[in-house]
Amino acid sequence: MKIKRSGSYYVYQVFNTVVLTLVALTCIFPILHVLAMSLSSSNAAMAGRVTFIPVEFSLSAYEYLMKKKDFFHSVGIAGGRVVIGTALNMILIILTAYPLSRSPIHFRGRTWYMVYFAITMFLGGGLIPTYMIIKNLHLLDSFWVLILPCAMNIWNVIIMMNFIRGLPRAVEEAAFVDGANHWQTLFQVILPMSKPSLASLLLFSMIGHWNAWFDGMFYMNNPNNYPMATYLATQIINNNQTMTNMTPEQLALLSSLSEKTVRSAQLFISIIPILVVYPFLQKFFVKGITVGSVKE
Repeated sequence: MKIKRSGSYYVYQVFNTVVLTLVALTCIFPILHVLAMSLSSSNAAMAGRVTFIPVEFSLSAYEYLMKKKDFFHSVGIAGGRVVIGTALNMILIILTAYPLSRSPIHFRGRTWYMVYFAITMFLGGGLIPTYMIIKNLHLLDSFWVLILPCAMNIWNVIIMMNFIRGLPRAVEEAAFVDGANHWQTLFQVILPMSKPSLASLLLFSMIGHWNAWFDGMFYMNNPNNYPMATYLATQIINNNQTMTNMTPEQLALLSSLSEKTVRSAQLFISIIPILVVYPFLQKFFVKGITVGSVKE
């Protein structure tokens, strides 16, 4: 049967399409501008003639970066942080969310644990006490200072907990009837059914670690230990390119470049991993965030 649509329905569809298109363009245009700037000549960038298409196409900025070891060293630190930090985040989130998803009948004291974890979302020790704890634990200038302080995000735990609570209880009860213990139920029943939520939290953790810059600047005294985001932040704040430890070839190449083209190349390289990973996880993203909030 053909459904008759009213005029207001088509007006809404057109309005919705236009608004969403404009929103999408506001997200795409900055990326195109950064890419165009990195592929333009120094003169065109300094003159402000670059918009969304490269002017006087040049790969000099990328050639310079290929010889810049400190930048790729910071990218390596950020990559290691993403891999190890995200793995630790997901393990702690799963192991915390599963017991908290039980009812107080099956897990005595659940309410008190939940209150304890929730308090940490609103109250913190402060920046200076946190720094003193990190210092007393001898974590300053250590790779682990980028991992351990943010090992578990309570907000992500709540998302995972609500998702598990929204799963059919009959499936879990059937596993227990068949003789499965909690570990087997978690890894063989709960987690396979929680792929949307796991993919969403995986994306949150990866982006959080990749873009984090303040902790690197605050806890690292040696610039050689900076992760990529902190390295880029210092380059922008200092408003110049470091001349130390450069070969004559690098200095000669830098003299023909502008800071705009070099920074644009650095920024574009830094967003490539997220652009590559996000499309594979995007289909799980909305479902993983919303399905846990709907109850039968």
